[in-house]
Amino acid sequence: MAASRYRRFLKLCEEWPVDETKRGRDLGAYLRQRVAQAFREGENTQYPRPRDTTFSGLSVEEYKLILSTDTLEEFKEMNKGMWKKLQEKFAPKSPEEKHKAWARVLSRPRT
Repeated sequence: MAASRYRRFLKLCEEWPVDETKRGRDLGAYLRQRVAQAFREGENTQYPRPRDTTFSGLSVEEYKLILSTDTLEEFKEMNKGMWKKLQEKFAPKSPEEKHKAWARVLSRPRT
């Protein structure tokens, strides 16, 4: 696995040239430096994972919590607009309640 990563990083370095006008802040130079540090032994470099984390720094347990159905439902509720929340709160639930609500609206005198 490390060998294929090494080759992919080398291909990236080939495709991303060093820009001499950006000394000290060039992404191409930075990539080459990081690849050299990470793969000191080239394709033979062992690449152990020091921790079970991702690029975000969250653990597997934290991702499971965030992606749980309950948490996603809470996010959906938070993202609803105020009008939608009011509609859901005050809207009649059963068909009978809907009928009564329409009857009340239609029986009001028009002004």
